[in-house]
Amino acid sequence: MDKAIKVQKWPVSSRIFHWISAILLLLTWILMVIYQNNEQDLYINLHKAFGLSVLFWMIARVFNRLLIKVPAAVVMPEWQKKISQLTHFALYILLMAMPVAGLLMSVYGGHPVDMFGLFEIPVFVTPNRSTARFYENIHTGVIWPMIITFTLLHIGAALYHQFILKDKLINRMK
Repeated sequence: MDKAIKVQKWPVSSRIFHWISAILLLLTWILMVIYQNNEQDLYINLHKAFGLSVLFWMIARVFNRLLIKVPAAVVMPEWQKKISQLTHFALYILLMAMPVAGLLMSVYGGHPVDMFGLFEIPVFVTPNRSTARFYENIHTGVIWPMIITFTLLHIGAALYHQFILKDKLINRMK
């Protein structure tokens, strides 16, 4: 018989921030894939706008995290807690660093960023192709693989808890 395991959920605001962050990241990635196969400016412009939306969303998410009441910790080995904390911290940092690097790549490339036609982030630096390439390398060659790695670690841990340990940890974010 399955013993009833009760876990405390994160507040609704935290769950909304979590899932919209995931959707924004996925949407931003899909737009880049479409652009790479299509090369229409619409897709790269939307990629940039959604990418910067990730930055603004993550800043709001940090404030939410500082203001909410954190649910009781789930009982797990200390090494799992440490890996969980490192993974979450890394994802927060990477999801803010990625759009910053993308923005710097654009403006050093001499390209303003249109935010869905609502406003534009102008070129606020002197364009410099080598600096733009530096930020492109950081954006695509360093941060993106790290986001993939930590996201897969995060998802893998959630699935491990759900299907191997069956501790209903995933219910905290439902």
